[in-house]
Amino acid sequence: MKTQTKNTFKIFWRHAWRYPGQAVVLILTIIAGNAADLYAPLLYKRLFDTLALGDGKAVASLVTVLLLILGVRLIHWLFWRVYWYTNATFYARVMSDLLNTCFEYLQRHSYNFFNNNFAGGLVRRVNRYPKAFEEIADQLTLNIGQAVLRVGVILAILYFRHWALAAIIFGWAVVYTAFSIWFSRYKLKYDAERAKVDTKTTAHLADTIANNINLKIFGGTLRETESFRGVTDELYRIRRFTWILGWSIDSVQGLFAVLLEFGIFYAAVGLWQQGILTVGDFVLIQAYLLQIFWVLWDMGRYIRRMYESIADAAEMTEILTTPHEIQDAPGAGNLRVTEGAIEFQDVSFRYHSKKSILKHFDFKVVPGERVALIGPSGGGKSTVVRLLLRFYDIESGAVLIDGQNIAGVTQESLRDVIALVPQDSILFHRTLLENIRYARPSASDDEVKEAARLAHCHEFISEFPDGYETYVGERGVKLSGGERQRVAIARAILKDAPILVLDEATSSLDSGSEQLIQDALKNLMKGRTTVVIAHRLSTIMQMDRIVVIEKGAIVEEGKHEELLKAKQGIYQKLWRIQAGGFALPPLPRRKKKQGV
Repeated sequence: MKTQTKNTFKIFWRHAWRYPGQAVVLILTIIAGNAADLYAPLLYKRLFDTLALGDGKAVASLVTVLLLILGVRLIHWLFWRVYWYTNATFYARVMSDLLNTCFEYLQRHSYNFFNNNFAGGLVRRVNRYPKAFEEIADQLTLNIGQAVLRVGVILAILYFRHWALAAIIFGWAVVYTAFSIWFSRYKLKYDAERAKVDTKTTAHLADTIANNINLKIFGGTLRETESFRGVTDELYRIRRFTWILGWSIDSVQGLFAVLLEFGIFYAAVGLWQQGILTVGDFVLIQAYLLQIFWVLWDMGRYIRRMYESIADAAEMTEILTTPHEIQDAPGAGNLRVTEGAIEFQDVSFRYHSKKSILKHFDFKVVPGERVALIGPSGGGKSTVVRLLLRFYDIESGAVLIDGQNIAGVTQESLRDVIALVPQDSILFHRTLLENIRYARPSASDDEVKEAARLAHCHEFISEFPDGYETYVGERGVKLSGGERQRVAIARAILKDAPILVLDEATSSLDSGSEQLIQDALKNLMKGRTTVVIAHRLSTIMQMDRIVVIEKGAIVEEGKHEELLKAKQGIYQKLWRIQAGGFALPPLPRRKKKQGV
């Protein structure tokens, strides 16, 4: 936790110091505003000392003092107006920068990272981060920093009146502050736990909202309600505990304040008896004492709130300080594709500590060739595609495109030359026009619509009242599975990349739509190196080569007709099942009851 706290302050400082002029103005106005405010009690001391003399001729002096008080108050008002105006610009800018940093760094994390983290939890962490900066910056400058400044100035002024007054307040302030810091640090681990449970609650909520259809289909509403109640009960317990801890320190602080007030005035009375202090000094002490009470009374709360914000920021700081799993090599250049040849050379790969998925895997696709990958689930087909897109780094071997190792080029340039149509096409909650154009932002409206026609999207899009300006809903839920798939194909057509990857691209289509898409895909595949993953064997009959992968190895390859001739081949078995229908085992006969 200490390391994350240090890193949090480094990140916040780096972002804040992008605007040094505004930061300096904030600091100077705080100092100037407090100086004016702290000078006022000295003028009130002078005012009451003059009144205590009972000299009626001192009216002019009293008016002068009042005018000085007015001037000091106006100066105080002016500096604080400058502070708040600058504060609004500075904080808003830094908080926006932090959001941008979180977004950019988060999005550069690997495919695997997002598989292992709830979307709702990540959103919660990002949103809390700039708020944590605001809270911490406020506590350090506006509250804790200002408190230290005011107490320091007050101690200096009281020291010149009498050292004993300053010594009493200084000793009290040291004990009080040390106790507040110790207590806040003790409470930090519970605040960190509260932040984790809060993130867990948000993640659980987001997960059930995203999967609401499953709750309805499987009658899981009551189960999920009970499960969510269990999570919120956990949040309730840790939140209640941390709040009680905070209120406990308030009780101790109140006792400190009572003791200080008694001690300082007891000493002041003794000094007054000796003729050292005047009536005006009692006004001065009371004014300063009240200020010290308030700033140090709140000091403990400020420190606790700062530590709570540090705990809130820690989870996002951990993400920002975690190196990206997949990184461009130093000096990586852009991938240049002239032909589109793909080659896996002696590739070995495993997911984490699981058993090897690919072991010494060799695979080639010549330029312009259309290759289909088929085989049992878990055999490694999708892994080949993920490695080609460099969603994961391989353990050994090399993946080459036109003889260039993809590990030595930028990820952006690699993915620019590959158009992927995934099995589960996820769309942005944006218009259909924006979703299709996402593949090539510079494309004109006419180019987008032409791609939609080729993918047979234009027909159903034209039926919507808003046409291409229709919003598709979160993850495209307002469209059917087949419609989403056709939009994804339109994006691939618009991207016009030299390498095409189809991962079950027709899996969500009915037979009529599939026929239309097959025509579009034939045009799309012309002149492009194409890798197709499909379970529907009818979609890959026309491929130049079919590669059967089982347990991470190529066990068969050839054209459709060639593989059908293989005796007891995997492809032949799969074809027989799909062509002849699924043979279901007979139901077991019921045993007759004896004696009936």
